[in-house]
Amino acid sequence: MTIRQSYGQPDRPLGHLTADTPERRHMTRPAGTRRARGTPLPRAPQLADEVAAHLRDLIMSGEIWPGQYIRLDDVARELGVSVTPVREALVRLRSEDMVELEPRRGYVVTPLSQQDVRDLFNLQGHIAGELAARAATTIDPPHLTQLHDIQQALRNAVDTEDIDQVKKLEFEFHRVINRLAHARKLSWFLHTANRYTPARFYSTDQAWRADMLQRHDALLTALENKNTEEARAITVRHFTDGADRLINHLAKLGMWRPHPVTPPHPRPPA
Repeated sequence: MTIRQSYGQPDRPLGHLTADTPERRHMTRPAGTRRARGTPLPRAPQLADEVAAHLRDLIMSGEIWPGQYIRLDDVARELGVSVTPVREALVRLRSEDMVELEPRRGYVVTPLSQQDVRDLFNLQGHIAGELAARAATTIDPPHLTQLHDIQQALRNAVDTEDIDQVKKLEFEFHRVINRLAHARKLSWFLHTANRYTPARFYSTDQAWRADMLQRHDALLTALENKNTEEARAITVRHFTDGADRLINHLAKLGMWRPHPVTPPHPRPPA
């Protein structure tokens, strides 16, 4: 049985992820991104972080629904890890109010409303908009050249439908801008909030990729012109659009219908 079978979702195996390889050391990736199939998980303590990120992405993209139970053994088996990092990951998700622990029943996904999604993206948009506005006052020609180079590489990745590169370069584009703001704490808050963004959901969306490139072009123009308010507005719209797309996606799945087409995972025996 795969993880998604145990959640009541279609069977789409992730592939075995080996538990002890050198590649698992010092692994970092953009917040909210899901690992590619067959990619080994890193060593502890990062291992629990990676499991948490994987589960968080499944929840936010609607592959695990509110009310469904997450089985430790099934997750561990599917990812090729022990139960310990899975348990640690679920403890972290519980601290984020993404799951609850029911006595004698296990971990269950907590409710996720349309307003919850909107709030998460509004928070990111507010912080990212402020960072972009500040970057517009400090950006210099070398950094503009760097951003144009990233944008061209991103355009090439979109043309070739290299999803992993799209995720990586989109993250890098905004990381450069955020660093130019010289606001370490704001950047940290944005990184923390960004973990709830299911990046692969967006990077696999052809319409989103086209819109993203247009927004980047407009943002580059605003930065070149030192237009702080335009840089802020474009960045905020980026996150507003992200919220709209995700809410529409989850609504089409039937997540908020009174009687969902896909029934929730049955409650485990007491």
